[in-house]
Amino acid sequence: MTDPPASCWLCGRPLGRRVEWHHPLPKSRGGRAVEPLHPICHRTIHATLTNAQLARAYTEAAALRAQPDLARFLGWIADKPPDFHAPTRRRR
Repeated sequence: MTDPPASCWLCGRPLGRRVEWHHPLPKSRGGRAVEPLHPICHRTIHATLTNAQLARAYTEAAALRAQPDLARFLGWIADKPPDFHAPTRRRR
């Protein structure tokens, strides 16, 4: 049995009780691999970028972290506890 993932693929903070799995290459575009995320990080990715944008330019965590809206989110979330939750606003 494998150990649960220790940190979020996007923000790098320790994971909490809830873990969601993100397809870096969207499943609708043939993606199979998944990465662990906080629910708030996962929702923010999908509120910010379409699947077409994700497939075209954001399959790597570094590219997502450099995207201006996500970089601003990451600065805000950095000192929050692992199970922190807040409503996610759609930005597309």
